[in-house]
Amino acid sequence: MVLVSAVRDYVNRMLQDISGMKVLILDSQTVSIVSVVYSQSELLQKEVFLVELIDSISKSKESMSHLKAVYFLRPTSENIQHMRRQLSNPRFGEYHLFFSNMLKDTEIHLLADSDEQEVVQQVQEFYADFIAVDPYHFTLNMPSNHHYMLPAVVDPSSLQHFCDRAVDGIAAVFLALKRRPIIRYSSTSDIAKRIAHETAKLMYQQESGLFDFRRMEMSPLLLIVDRRDDPVTPLLNQWTYQAMVNELIGIQDNKVDLRSIGKFPKDQEEVVLSSEQDAFFKANMYENFGDIGMNIKRMVDDFQQVAKSNQTIQTIEDMAKFVDNYPEYRKMHGNVSKHVTLVTEMSKIVEERKLMLVSETEQELACNGGQVAAFEAVTNLLNNESISDIDRLCLVMLYALRYEKESPVQLMQLFNKLASRSAKYKPGLVQFLLKQAGVDKRTGDLYGNRDFLNIARNMARGLKGVENVYTQHQPLLFQTMESITKGRLRDVDFPYVGNHFQQGRPQEVIIFIIGGTTYEESRSVALQNASNSGIRFILGGSAVLNSKRFLKDLGEAQRISRTSTSVV
Repeated sequence: MVLVSAVRDYVNRMLQDISGMKVLILDSQTVSIVSVVYSQSELLQKEVFLVELIDSISKSKESMSHLKAVYFLRPTSENIQHMRRQLSNPRFGEYHLFFSNMLKDTEIHLLADSDEQEVVQQVQEFYADFIAVDPYHFTLNMPSNHHYMLPAVVDPSSLQHFCDRAVDGIAAVFLALKRRPIIRYSSTSDIAKRIAHETAKLMYQQESGLFDFRRMEMSPLLLIVDRRDDPVTPLLNQWTYQAMVNELIGIQDNKVDLRSIGKFPKDQEEVVLSSEQDAFFKANMYENFGDIGMNIKRMVDDFQQVAKSNQTIQTIEDMAKFVDNYPEYRKMHGNVSKHVTLVTEMSKIVEERKLMLVSETEQELACNGGQVAAFEAVTNLLNNESISDIDRLCLVMLYALRYEKESPVQLMQLFNKLASRSAKYKPGLVQFLLKQAGVDKRTGDLYGNRDFLNIARNMARGLKGVENVYTQHQPLLFQTMESITKGRLRDVDFPYVGNHFQQGRPQEVIIFIIGGTTYEESRSVALQNASNSGIRFILGGSAVLNSKRFLKDLGEAQRISRTSTSVV
């Protein structure tokens, strides 16, 4: 509940003390921040009759003095300029200004100078400068997420902007939780070091008064890591519900746009997947795909009993037909209809792209040794006409990350085969990934090769047999959390910032992944929190990834690197 509750609480406080009819004015970022924690019907209950974006409201001249305007904006110079223009010619009866992060004194003076008609009732900072997608998972939705892969010299001002947004988001989370952390970072990452130092400077120097909360016995830990330490997790196909929906269809701010995969009734073109608003999703978001089908069947069966219908339901197609035949059922249980649709569509994609075949090889590459068998399996899949281009690319990348040192000759053969089989393949993308996230660049032991304990654990796992061949992979984050829980996070891999050190185990840990998180990792965090280890973990990142987004960021970084080197 923690992050979602914090943001909901801010939104409640914005709206509840202002009586009467209101218009809520947001920017392109805060609209996401509010929409993941507050539904339209809840806004209506708070007498919000209109929700507008600040740039579209700038274009309108119509007076609405009967409405009170509640603004919730990021404190960017662009938004301050919008506000100044709107205050110089006010359209609303009252203005209540809330900013999602710290305002500079100069910005407050600019707003005060523009408010000649004295319509502004209040200006406040409410630190909800992050998107709380789940209770223990937040993102910053950074559009230019690829910047973390670029050397600082390529585009210094864009990189500074990227770092500033990361620092702002991290700071807001700690202000919302009323904590000041001890900070550590991944030693091999320049950008992790830079963001860690800039965050420490903000919290311990520039705004030390703001962060001076009641001392806890044990300060929380902020650990800043780099996506390139684990490039495997975002490349894998997923088989648990939330992660799978994001991988195969895509989730943006807890919404799934089904128009990208086919034609659907108007009310089903965009569906909401939120653990806060949907009990079935909350109970099943981390379950395996096979179990989801059974659980949906159980829901549909329950309603059949009520409807005294005796249709037998054997397959997912039968379920879909059944739901279509019951309009009144769809009104009552739009929820079930939504889950039936998602599972039906994903089943089709799994079949079309032969994902069970692909995924078995992916998991072998991620979890087990055996270079000869792996080379043969990947070669066979590259030759298979049914395998999609994106799956071919991911397979070669997974092979390259695993065997870059052991089999350079076979790797070249795979590169050539990939280039000949996939028309869209950009030459050099796999090599660029190795340059970015190869074995020499990573902190931590991604494949468990160097750590005797990991080798023993893998052997034990092999002896027991794996519960599910498609979900045997554990993200590197799982090992990191285990190391923190056991007090074994090595200083040499994760140095501290400044002279703030930690003795003993922290009770709260926020892990921020520069470059983005995955739903497989947020599942790992949720399961870890449910295990009652005595530590509460929160996961955050610059974006939420699936393989498509990770490859897009990689391609963009490769393109910019090439242009910058050719200019030089």
